[in-house]
Amino acid sequence: MATPKPTPLYPTYKELKEISLSDYPQLNSVFTDNPDWCAVHWQWGKSFLEYTGRNKSEHTYVRFRNEIERFLLWAFFIKQVPVDDFRKADILEYVDFCWKPPISWIGNSNLDRFVLENGYFHSNKQWRPYKIQAPKSQQNKDIDKKKYRPSQQTLTSTFTAIIAFYKYLMNEELSYGNPAQIAKKDCRHFITDAQVKEAKRLTEIQWQFLLDTAVEMADANPIYERNLFVIASLKTLFLRISELSERKNWSPVMGHFWQDENENWWLKIFGKGRKLRDTTVPLDFIPFLERYRLSRCLSRLPSTSENNVLVEKIRGQGGMSSRHLRRLVQDIFDNAYRKMKEADGEQKALKLKEASTHWLRHTGASMEVERGRALKDLSEDLGHASMATTDTVYVQTENKKRAESGKNRKVN
Repeated sequence: MATPKPTPLYPTYKELKEISLSDYPQLNSVFTDNPDWCAVHWQWGKSFLEYTGRNKSEHTYVRFRNEIERFLLWAFFIKQVPVDDFRKADILEYVDFCWKPPISWIGNSNLDRFVLENGYFHSNKQWRPYKIQAPKSQQNKDIDKKKYRPSQQTLTSTFTAIIAFYKYLMNEELSYGNPAQIAKKDCRHFITDAQVKEAKRLTEIQWQFLLDTAVEMADANPIYERNLFVIASLKTLFLRISELSERKNWSPVMGHFWQDENENWWLKIFGKGRKLRDTTVPLDFIPFLERYRLSRCLSRLPSTSENNVLVEKIRGQGGMSSRHLRRLVQDIFDNAYRKMKEADGEQKALKLKEASTHWLRHTGASMEVERGRALKDLSEDLGHASMATTDTVYVQTENKKRAESGKNRKVN
């Protein structure tokens, strides 16, 4: 029997809060053409995702939506069994499906789930639940969908979301067990990983090329002052891209820079887990703050009462989204890669082509470790819950001891 074509189940969080199925003709037909329990389970998913969007972050909503959508599509069209009847074996069967989904369920780009036409939200026929993309450094972007395999991180995310979904259903007395919790330890696709991991980062030379490129572009055209400020902030202040972005419940403003009684500069950040922290602002960063502010016709330094957005849009009002900020950073990465490739060859420049915005946070933190900064201070600036996290990601004390103790082994 042919595998049914997948159809998106849930729109954006904002649209989900106001959804009327009469405005979504293809989605509505999923429930009219299938058993009644499909509509009931869709409502369960909707309630769970509304709860997630309300109490967590928008990023968590998107992540959980992807997973719950796939899970329910499999239950509706492949397994054709209500999720409250699932047992451990059913969850493991679903994970096997995720490990090697049908080609017709795999896409190669991010697409909107629904398209507004003539007053109705029509399901995007090109949308697929699974995605495979060529690496940034690969010139030929064509990729064989048969090669799709989820990463260990993706498998973990799948279980995290489904376990959370069942916990929600249990709390609402809609399900009386959590088969995903039981199934996780028996999943044959998980690999116990004891490898030595290195943080994805740039070398000092690569970072210098990136910074010099941003400075040159800003000197030539003031429009790039914004790009320069963003990359300097991500690397020097150890920021995640989301921490610079405009969010529903937080808008970063210039007034979040502040000075204490000893004239030390700090930046107030609304970070991961909806936690506020203050990170130290080094003196070396201040000239980059000053030049960006002057390019916006502001005073050299901010005051604590200032409400100007931290990174402004060129057109429109308000701060920038994470997606727009990534584009600014990518523009500098692309130019720096070309420059370094011409100067030192493609191999030495390759990381600039592969790097993501988060590499800048890793780069800054790794350089601080090499500088000998106290782990406790660095951990607090990074917003880590404990020094153990900082040590594991950046210092790797135990691995260094092991490497040192194994260095002098003899062959004969």
